[in-house]
Amino acid sequence: MSPIGRPRITMVCTGNAARSVMAALLLRDRLGDDSPWEVASAGTLVIPDQPMSVRTRAALARHGLEDPYHRSRQVSIDDVDASSLLLVMEPSHIHWMRRRLPEALPIAGMLRKVVRDLPGLPGSTLDERVEALGLVNHEVEPWEEIIDPGSGQQEAFDVCIDDLALLMDQLVDILRGLDG
Repeated sequence: MSPIGRPRITMVCTGNAARSVMAALLLRDRLGDDSPWEVASAGTLVIPDQPMSVRTRAALARHGLEDPYHRSRQVSIDDVDASSLLLVMEPSHIHWMRRRLPEALPIAGMLRKVVRDLPGLPGSTLDERVEALGLVNHEVEPWEEIIDPGSGQQEAFDVCIDDLALLMDQLVDILRGLDG
């Protein structure tokens, strides 16, 4: 749990310049300013302190969102300690955590899988349901991946953010049904 007492959800992608940034901003926007949830983003292979990509910025603008202060940052043990859930976008993120940050594995889940499975699990809090997911030994399946738009044109970023927006809508519905 976050040091400020609010449960934290950390979005994780590779460079913390596209998918995790979009997902975090979408979730923050949908939860609102008075949310009991803190939302952060980070990456597994980051060039630190870089702004988001121009195409990420344009995709966010299509959804009425912006974050001119975003700077990329590496996911760390501090994120694990502060978070109830790390939502990752592709299998390589889980593989990276297995090698570099194994402490994250109990709370690191593929975004699509978590959104699909979290509602049907026992527990009234996010921590209880995340534990029930049994993420430590999960073998990622191809359908779970959020494709990295990084090497694509603007259309790839627009498709990605639209996909993430639907997932964030579902996640918000799940979170609003929890006690915290």
